[in-house]
Amino acid sequence: MAITNLTQDNFKTVIESNPFVVIDFWAQWCEPCLMFRNTFENVALKHPDVMFCMLDTETHTEIAAYFNIEQIPCVLAIKNQIVIDGIVGVMPSQSFEESLQQWRVFDTTEINRHFSEQDA
Repeated sequence: MAITNLTQDNFKTVIESNPFVVIDFWAQWCEPCLMFRNTFENVALKHPDVMFCMLDTETHTEIAAYFNIEQIPCVLAIKNQIVIDGIVGVMPSQSFEESLQQWRVFDTTEINRHFSEQDA
């Protein structure tokens, strides 16, 4: 699956319509971001069941601010519309794969139950 570039226009739809989203927050001027991009793209190719996205923090400052992104590159894992983890900095492919596997098995059932009870 191709990597989706997130914008103000598509962000909400992408998050709400995909159960597992991994976002790379980056900027064109950020050398570590550019170094990590190849790793991000290669891992994305191996996992077509996961929605991989990139968000340019310079272009979409509102979204980056909403998630309190202060350092880049920053990767956020979102399952069932819940941010479950975030990692800042360049990581080797193996570390990224290991994080992805941990995120894949993360169970949001109790979190969903909690919020369902709050809404009741």
